[in-house]
Amino acid sequence: MRHPILFATCIAGVAAVAGCGQKDANATVERAFKDVNVVDETNLSDVMLTVADPNEAVAYFSRATKEDPTRIDHQRGLASSLIRAKRNTEGAIEWGKVTKMPETTNNDRVEHADALIRSGDWAKAETVLKSVPPTHETFKRYRLAALIADSKKEWKKSDSFYETAVGLTTTPASVMNNWGYSKLTRGDYKNAERLFSDAIRQDPSLFTAKNNLVLARAAQRDYTLPVIPMDQSERAQLLHTMALSAIKQGDVQTGKGLLQEAIDTHPQYFEAAVRSLRALENNG
Repeated sequence: MRHPILFATCIAGVAAVAGCGQKDANATVERAFKDVNVVDETNLSDVMLTVADPNEAVAYFSRATKEDPTRIDHQRGLASSLIRAKRNTEGAIEWGKVTKMPETTNNDRVEHADALIRSGDWAKAETVLKSVPPTHETFKRYRLAALIADSKKEWKKSDSFYETAVGLTTTPASVMNNWGYSKLTRGDYKNAERLFSDAIRQDPSLFTAKNNLVLARAAQRDYTLPVIPMDQSERAQLLHTMALSAIKQGDVQTGKGLLQEAIDTHPQYFEAAVRSLRALENNG
């Protein structure tokens, strides 16, 4: 009579062990899928931050921050995406939220200052940047410090910050262009010309530096194009810039000639130059 009871007990024990094994297996599978989801989410976040349409990225990170407001990476993603979408005021607000989270870093504070500058709040940007310890020496920190010094016409500080920033990056073209424009606004045309030329050597595709170089030369009444890489369309646009600078300085006939050259050079119909030339002719 005891054999059936023993048999039943053994069956129950086997079932219990099997049940435990099944639970462990399920837990393992769930962990594996969770890990996969984290990897997929990370990849998607990277895509949203780099190649996705900025407004799509804003929508994605807005949803993500609502689902889990404690995730600083999602909050950073939302702030960065807003800046990419040129929604600078909103971006500054979101970067401000990032800097109040427990895991915030000095890089976050620098990004907050950058967003504030983009939204026009220079005073607050300066305050935020000053809160970053001096030991945090990065290219972006010094570039922003230079821009703030420029806005206050503190030229010695500006030059010092620009010089430090240039030394902290392997791609200094954009900051050289900023520094050159700073010199241009001060009337230091020779040094501005040098910095724009340096920027173009670093990045021959930087059209803004080419245009600024022409402005610096024209301010010295040098109305010849510099020897720099340019295609036909760029050449026409630079001639147009030079023409407008000449006219502004009272060299009207030179300006007319440059406008005509710009029209003749452009591979397509150059409406802006045509309009400028007609306006000059109609005004006698």
